[in-house]
Amino acid sequence: MKFCHSEEKREDRHLDVLTDEENGLRIIVSRLGAELISLARINEAGSWTGFLYRDNDLSTPPQGWANHATVMGYYLHRLKDGHSFYRGREIKGGNHGFLRSKTWRFVEFSDEGSGAVLKYRITPEDFSPIEYPLKVDLDLTYKIESNTVSVLFEFENHESELTAHLEFGLHPGFAATSFETFHLQMPKGLYRRYFSPGNYLSGETRDIEFAGGEMPFSKKELPGSIILELIDVRRRNFSYVDPPSGRWVTLDLTGVAYLTLWSDGGPFLCIEPCWGLTDHHEQRAFENKKGIQIIPPKGELRASFSMTPQLASCD
Repeated sequence: MKFCHSEEKREDRHLDVLTDEENGLRIIVSRLGAELISLARINEAGSWTGFLYRDNDLSTPPQGWANHATVMGYYLHRLKDGHSFYRGREIKGGNHGFLRSKTWRFVEFSDEGSGAVLKYRITPEDFSPIEYPLKVDLDLTYKIESNTVSVLFEFENHESELTAHLEFGLHPGFAATSFETFHLQMPKGLYRRYFSPGNYLSGETRDIEFAGGEMPFSKKELPGSIILELIDVRRRNFSYVDPPSGRWVTLDLTGVAYLTLWSDGGPFLCIEPCWGLTDHHEQRAFENKKGIQIIPPKGELRASFSMTPQLASCD
């Protein structure tokens, strides 16, 4: 296989372009937020077809969601009123945490023969104690291999005595011809839905024994977020399809704790692998948040998922 890495400056962004030239698969990552801004394949006409909402478009839309695939952490969705208390110490931050607003350190491009990677890093030198008070690094790796893009989170807790608590995930929006045209196929299993009126957990949940197939939710519910815990879902392959455009993405969410589905009614669906949940309306201490992930002193935490974009023939 032949992989190519190039760098590009566009507007105020520093971009990394990784291309699998043999299979016609490309990703573009912005070092601001380590955000995946393009996931694309070569179509039959020899041009790139993007799979993300506003794929490879860095302009600001006049209305609606303005991102592509936000990296979330060290907490998810929202802190109640923009702040919380971690071991009695106040922390503050906006939606989805601070990772999205940081310029990440580019670690390396590596061609491994059968695959190639782009790796980025955030260290405590890149954030303030009020954003997160502990010494915890994060390496984020995007890898292309076998027509699949995988995303790997690797945390390292440098604290010698303190357990670290955090949450993280990715917030990719997959493009559609319109809000009405996309479909999501979900695997068979037991799911638990968490209700979050006003963007915070109410404490209400509902267990869903699902036989598999089209998602069992109305699209009208998507603007309020559909938050799911994968309680007993053995084969965690989810398929997103937009028939008019022929775009089809299979997500392997093996090892993923939670999944959020969201759209503001625009031509996209966000399918968000999450390791954690938003705050409750009755806020708990940060270390006691529902779904919080734990890293022991001097310990590590690894988590990943993958996406396989395909183009079907369109008649």
